[in-house]
Amino acid sequence: MANTYTSLQYHVVFSTKKREPWLVESVCERLWPYLGGIARENGMKALEIGGVADHIHLLLVLPPSLALSKALQLLKGASSRWIHDNFPALSHFGWQDGYGAFTVSESQIPVVREYIRNQPEHHRVTTFAEEYQTFMERHGIEFDERYLLG
Repeated sequence: MANTYTSLQYHVVFSTKKREPWLVESVCERLWPYLGGIARENGMKALEIGGVADHIHLLLVLPPSLALSKALQLLKGASSRWIHDNFPALSHFGWQDGYGAFTVSESQIPVVREYIRNQPEHHRVTTFAEEYQTFMERHGIEFDERYLLG
């Protein structure tokens, strides 16, 4: 084949360090666009970004030349620095080391976008731990519950 064609969409989930509720509305209304900018600058497309006080969801399209782990390193590192620079009261802010990443087929993009948009409503009845465990089970990922949330 003369060219490379890919369709690499990921639903990524990660939390704040110790799942502290740092992501209040005044932070998120600026953080979501900033994360979109980091994605663009690094050849990614952020189709949807959202979350609640203690964790974030991103629907990302990655180029084949960018490993998922590198993409998350770029997004988490730059956003953490930006939060420290722009919100002095959040000097102890940090992201949890790990993340969950799940592939998304083209046909499911609208469903995942809506899911991310509805995070506040979703978490009125479901905890982050329940949500994350459901993702792991739905995608057939083996895990030890003792270490699932760090």
